[in-house]
Amino acid sequence: MGMKSDLVETRKELDAKRAKLAEVFKQAGSDVDMDKVTVLEGDTAAKAAAIRAMHEEINDLGAKADELAETLKAQGVAEGFDPEREERRQKGMIHGGGDGVGGKPSGKSLGQMFAESQALKGKRGPVGPTAELDIDVKTLMTTSAGWTPETTRNRGMVDYVTTPIDFLELVPTGTTDQQALTYMEETTFTNNAAEVLEAGTYPEAALALTERTDPVRKIAVWLPVTDEQLEDVSGIQSYIDNRLTFMLRQRLNTQVLNGDGTAPNISGILDRSGLQTQAKGADPTPDAIFKAMTLIMLSGAGNGGANANFVALHPNDWQDIRLLRTTDGIYIWGSPSDPGIARIWGVPVTPTQALTAGTGLVGDTNYMELAYKRGIEVQVTNSHSDFFINGKQAIRADVRAALAVYRAAAFCTVTGI
Repeated sequence: MGMKSDLVETRKELDAKRAKLAEVFKQAGSDVDMDKVTVLEGDTAAKAAAIRAMHEEINDLGAKADELAETLKAQGVAEGFDPEREERRQKGMIHGGGDGVGGKPSGKSLGQMFAESQALKGKRGPVGPTAELDIDVKTLMTTSAGWTPETTRNRGMVDYVTTPIDFLELVPTGTTDQQALTYMEETTFTNNAAEVLEAGTYPEAALALTERTDPVRKIAVWLPVTDEQLEDVSGIQSYIDNRLTFMLRQRLNTQVLNGDGTAPNISGILDRSGLQTQAKGADPTPDAIFKAMTLIMLSGAGNGGANANFVALHPNDWQDIRLLRTTDGIYIWGSPSDPGIARIWGVPVTPTQALTAGTGLVGDTNYMELAYKRGIEVQVTNSHSDFFINGKQAIRADVRAALAVYRAAAFCTVTGI
């Protein structure tokens, strides 16, 4: 019972340390204020170090308990021992004896079954009542000698691992019935308003507008499918429609950021003339992001005059920021247990794989719009090539849209992250 006792004692110690750590966080409160913690001694750094040490001890004890349990379960095949049941028995939750605990098998032997049978208990003299013992002595029917079990697929499906649509949801949308999205941009604003004396000359202002045009572009995809697949598989049409739609939106997710504007590509945000940029240089990454937010906020020629409402970063770059710690190991951007959405400087962070690692984007979504000429359209035909005589169908889907970036200076890249 040495190993069994070790398991029970290890789990008791694990529970005690978990309770102690829980008390630390309870005293610290939601703001993780170490000054409120009285069960630990020292300053904030010392208490944080103690928490880490406790966490490591708990992890080690958990691993030890798991290893002991696995070893005992392997041995329990011969011993009839269940470590979980043994722990409950020692805690007084169940009682030993005839329950398979402590090496006492719960199954009855052939002799025990006979001794307890009505045939023996009711026997009187040489002749008495009889009883039948249901003992399997026949040839075992297995799947190899009998029927193979039927297999029915679950209704669910595991999607292929692919780049998610993680930036497109930020972009405001609209509609257009034109072949291009045309709008006027105020490119000159000279305000000479000033105080004048009586009968004085009014100062002259200047305004100038420039027409901007963003053409509607088409994104398309198609898929060949046999007649039998469409006819015989329930829900296949819906599945294909959904996946083709996802493919179009996935491509659009990339184009609104990275499209180079060369037909038939969309001119994405990073392609726009007047886009601002902030080099990280020797700054910590959070500082460089704040400087980009300031550039967007400033007014005047070449500046945004806007308020940043998103920060887009590659997941690897956001990971480095989120895991920033002080020299004594305290997380700068909040405890790992802090709830809430990802934010930096109070602005929501959107991790997106559409950006290249090392370059972030800060901006104000009020100065861009994705205008749809029409929504996604799906069509089916068998007139493609020799599809008619070969029993095939061509399913195609496309979407037409234009991206307008009304003020490029309202967006700023952060490079060298």
